[in-house]
Amino acid sequence: MPSLWIQNARVIDPASKRDATGDLFVTDGRLVDSLSRDAKRRAKKIDARGLVACPGLVDIHVHFREPGQSHKETIATGSRAAAAGGFTTVVCMPNTTPPADNVGTIQYINDAIRRDAVVKVHPTGCITVGMKGQALAPFGSLQRAGVVAITDDGDCVQSNEVMRRACEYAKMFDLPLMDHCQDTSMTQGAVMNEGVVSTRLGLRGWPNAAEDLIVARNIVLASYTGARIHLQHISSGQSVEMIRRAKKRGVSITAEATPHHIALTDAALVSYDPNFKMNPPLRTEEDRQEIIAGLRDGVLDCISTDHAPHTDYEKDKEIDFAPNGIIGLETSLAVVLEVLVKQQKFKLPQVVDLMTRRPADILKLKAGTLAVGAPADICLFDPAETWRYDAKAGLSKSSNSPWHGHTFTGRVKTTIVDGRVVYANGRIV
Repeated sequence: MPSLWIQNARVIDPASKRDATGDLFVTDGRLVDSLSRDAKRRAKKIDARGLVACPGLVDIHVHFREPGQSHKETIATGSRAAAAGGFTTVVCMPNTTPPADNVGTIQYINDAIRRDAVVKVHPTGCITVGMKGQALAPFGSLQRAGVVAITDDGDCVQSNEVMRRACEYAKMFDLPLMDHCQDTSMTQGAVMNEGVVSTRLGLRGWPNAAEDLIVARNIVLASYTGARIHLQHISSGQSVEMIRRAKKRGVSITAEATPHHIALTDAALVSYDPNFKMNPPLRTEEDRQEIIAGLRDGVLDCISTDHAPHTDYEKDKEIDFAPNGIIGLETSLAVVLEVLVKQQKFKLPQVVDLMTRRPADILKLKAGTLAVGAPADICLFDPAETWRYDAKAGLSKSSNSPWHGHTFTGRVKTTIVDGRVVYANGRIV
């Protein structure tokens, strides 16, 4: 593989506090200080004038649906959608069919990753067998098989005692627990956020308290056991405040927000469009602002997409019966630039940090930096390019996006994994 020379980019690397116009050099898939005169002559050159060069984006919460649900997404199609969004490292959830609660399923996923993925994909394993919330899965063997975390994702463990034992077991193997915080006794049949809008629309509501109770439970258990618990897709302003207080006490809690929860509110459901139906649901403007404040002051550690593909025929139903979830990999950076940088005046390096170094640090992934010697995982994007998103023309196998037809400013141009260009100018290379 020839050396790579990226020229004249605005290089943003939060890990080294670098933000300056300059060049990046790559040899044998790793970043180097410079190239020899002869190597520069032979190197593949990319003129990145007007572009931002940052570490490849990192998403620690995606659903690639393989095995068992390949009509929605596969590791091949999901990883290509990730590359189109500037992501070089993603972590896929275990709610496959069958669930990833055993070494055999993890081995199947790893084989598919080696065969089909164009970016780095890491599997997670289940907390409980079959994601049923009863018997613990074999964490030790799952870790040896290559999982980077344990989670039951959309099926939050309801038993506090089972979750306590899971925390103790996970700590033995230094595995983080990732939890979708939902008290299901309060959300049966729920379609959207419980509030004024749900009452007006006549739709069953999902109260903030259903999230807040489990967030509080996990804070207590993290404090009690010393386990590392990561709270997925926080949507409630009250949860943000509880996490803030817990972190001040030194509790080993981390948390993420999604692009859709910082951009949209429950008012979007007035159209009854199932592409705005998700779990946790879109909340109020007050909740949205609290999430943004949590990202600003570091209470919320990172941004993840919760990329959740569903086919058109699954989503094209009455909103009560349509599944929860939206795709998000190809629009994540653009949404974040629009909301946090353009509207909320975040500095660009802080936004890059939320999507690179910080998620990588949560799961101790070798990603999220442009340091010399690090893998050459790089995202080049044009912060000023205006483009219209067509979900049906995307690289994901599904098109269930609330941003179909939306015009964005800020677009990924090139994605590089281990020094190899995998996506450029709108297509997989």
